[in-house]
Amino acid sequence: MNILYDEAIDGALDKVDVADLFAELRRSLPDLQILHSEEDRRPYECDALSAYRTLPMLVLLPERVEQVEAILRICHARRVPVVPRGAGTGLSGGALPLEQGVLLVMARFNRILEVDPQGRFARVQPGVRNLAISQAAAPYELYYAPDPSSQIACSIGGNVAENAGGVHCLKYGLTVHNVLKVEILTIEGERLTLGSDALDSPGFDLLALFMGSEGMLGIVTEIAVKLLPKPRVARVLMASFDSVDSAGRAVADIIGEGIIPGGLEMMDKLAIQAAEDFIHAGYPVEAEAILLCELDGVELDVAEDIERVRAVLNKAGATAVSLARDEAERVRFWAGRKNAFPAVGRMSPDYYCMDGTIPRKHLPRVLRGTAELSERYGLRVANVFHAGDGNMHPLILFDANQPGELERAEELGGKILELCVEVGGAITGEHGVGREKINQMCVQFNADELTFFHAVKAAFDAEGLLNPGKNIPTLRRCAENGAMRVHQGQMPFPELERF
Repeated sequence: MNILYDEAIDGALDKVDVADLFAELRRSLPDLQILHSEEDRRPYECDALSAYRTLPMLVLLPERVEQVEAILRICHARRVPVVPRGAGTGLSGGALPLEQGVLLVMARFNRILEVDPQGRFARVQPGVRNLAISQAAAPYELYYAPDPSSQIACSIGGNVAENAGGVHCLKYGLTVHNVLKVEILTIEGERLTLGSDALDSPGFDLLALFMGSEGMLGIVTEIAVKLLPKPRVARVLMASFDSVDSAGRAVADIIGEGIIPGGLEMMDKLAIQAAEDFIHAGYPVEAEAILLCELDGVELDVAEDIERVRAVLNKAGATAVSLARDEAERVRFWAGRKNAFPAVGRMSPDYYCMDGTIPRKHLPRVLRGTAELSERYGLRVANVFHAGDGNMHPLILFDANQPGELERAEELGGKILELCVEVGGAITGEHGVGREKINQMCVQFNADELTFFHAVKAAFDAEGLLNPGKNIPTLRRCAENGAMRVHQGQMPFPELERF
């Protein structure tokens, strides 16, 4: 179980003289805010995956790059692990702290440094909220495309760490497709620039390597993001289906027609009912599934695409297809989808949000498999999809107060992710691996691939001090969990084995 793994990590770490570390930080950085009382540290014990909690040793809240540099140099010299944290909205335990490590909170780096409408980019600090970028660009009729459901709260630094997407990622891409450059600090406190102001830069594409690295390779201090012109027209079709299979096939049919919607989202009956009860978006609660298909661009093209998509949906077996009457209804349709997670949270004391990706053609098969697993484990599952790119978010409903239900929810979630791998998919699309999916990494990747991942980690952080215990399992761990056969001595970086 993952929570036992948390304890094992802390038990393997070198013991830190907290008083001595605190004194050195105070001497070197007298204006740095350090939270050290238990009461002050308690709000930082978890990210949005609240089932796992660990009280950090110290919480550091820097405001300037020079402070972060000094913190990293001190921690590197003392071999103190550093866990970076943004807004804390992550859903995979990526910002879960360590009892024997410091939590480096970058939330105060929250300034928009520049909006360049001619160059169509913005320079921002990592603590800037995702939505704030589009708000700052709005006077120039520009916006930042990736829009995770948590965009009102999540930070752009966290989006980089997890390579976040959102409902419009099918047409406009994930974070990796919308960032030009990042400024980072290594664990030694060295400044590096990855990417450039141009659309390409010489040498290895370290910018793409850094996207989704979950705070394991460096600390982001500045980000240059692309800005896009706002589409002149955006219209949303909502289609109802009497089976999730039909809705799943319709997704593949739309893409097969050569149509790339601005957004293509799917919700099953349980998610529909929860969202409608919460938001009153106008969803058909009797439907087994709905698709939301947004088409954007110039008016003539959008009008033509609406008719093409309507024909595809009807042919695929839609029981009803409606077009949002105006902008207010379009926004309401999307509000229901974007609030699906909190809406489902009103139906159960707890829920466990999964994140996997599958080939679109296998949507019906995976949905059937998820339903079978739900019945086998005796836990309800509400399904929400970025259907266009196959990124699924099953929400497993459970009650942590009932003995064994959390463990059963974890096991069910793992089986769903393994089903994703079985059909040629991946164990994550945008939430990251963190602590949550560490065991499924052993299923997704073989020993040679994991060895290469460890080599990349060691190139940036040879002593494994940045966010240890996340993302990449040791080969020994995979062998102990029965997911991989490992010959003794195969682990290539013994210094990382303690994590």
